Amino acid sequence: MRTFDHPTARKLTLTGAAAVAALLLAACGSAGDSAHDAAGGTKPGAAASASGSSAAGAFNDADVAFAQAMIPHHQQALEMAELADGRAEDDGVKRIVADIEKAQDPEIRTMRSWLKSWGKPESAGAGGHGGGHGSGHAMAGMMSEQDMKGLESLRGKAFDRKFAELMTAHHEGAVAMAKTEQKDGRDATAKKLADDVVRTQSAEIAELKKILDRL
Repeated sequence: MRTFDHPTARKLTLTGAAAVAALLLAACGSAGDSAHDAAGGTKPGAAASASGSSAAGAFNDADVAFAQAMIPHHQQALEMAELADGRAEDDGVKRIVADIEKAQDPEIRTMRSWLKSWGKPESAGAGGHGGGHGSGHAMAGMMSEQDMKGLESLRGKAFDRKFAELMTAHHEGAVAMAKTEQKDGRDATAKKLADDVVRTQSAEIAELKKILDRL
């Protein structure tokens, strides 16, 4: 004998199907996340977590000032690195140029993503990017237009020496800005990038000084 009615059976069947579908979706999402973590690099992950922490409001004026100042600072370092193409002769200078290009372009994109998520402009004032003219501490270690034109006019060992001198000063400015962020910043991801700047650019300063000693 059958003791249950068809509507109840249908309801149980639908409920069971919905539960199975939910479990499948959860499993797919978790597998997708794992695959993304395994395949993805550290830079996109840093940018994503930066957006997440920023969306939670965990940032302050020091974080904003750090990103707004470091973007044009990095842009000028990339402009200096571009000048090395066809001008640099020293292998050590060429290695540092390659490291700058590899690290600083992704960092610019990351910092732009922070400012966007924070609802802040890329520039703190009306000044443009990378021209060497800006206000106050934001331009620490930046080269003047005259410095850049002088570097562009050189080749070979003369270029290598001038590049090492100017990039040492440029990096020292970046390290000072990053140390201010370490001390005053709030956003954990911004402070992590500041840690990276201090570590990598301090090492490059030491290498640039060795290059100057032997040129």
